[in-house]
Amino acid sequence: MSEPMYSLTESAAPGTPHGDTLTLPYDARQKSRLLARTDGGAQVGLFLPRGKVLRGGDLLTGPTGEVVAVRSAPEALSVVKTGDALLFARACYHLGNRHVALQIAPGELRYLADPVLDGMVRGLGLDPAHESAPFEPEAGAYHGHGH
Repeated sequence: MSEPMYSLTESAAPGTPHGDTLTLPYDARQKSRLLARTDGGAQVGLFLPRGKVLRGGDLLTGPTGEVVAVRSAPEALSVVKTGDALLFARACYHLGNRHVALQIAPGELRYLADPVLDGMVRGLGLDPAHESAPFEPEAGAYHGHGH
């Protein structure tokens, strides 16, 4: 006997009470079709509009009415900090030119850890540190643009 599975097909309104959470890394949060298991152990199928990137805090629901909150899983990140605006802009430019997903905050830049990118950033005069944290990159100016 197979365990029940339910579908998550659309966003639920912010503030809707949820019964379970679904913790996913950034790569999985970009997929419109995905089989996964909630943190509570339920099997779910995501059938979402193409181009939708899930963010931590998003709420999903489907035909059976279950509401699940999305959580961003901790991931290995490179973190670059600088107070030098020109150096910061150059790092953003060179990483963005390589279509790297970036999480940008004042004086701080985060991207999924990658030794080649770390080397490039060091070559610009910055020193990437590493940490494990949820990754919430910029949404991008072109919706549906692949990474």
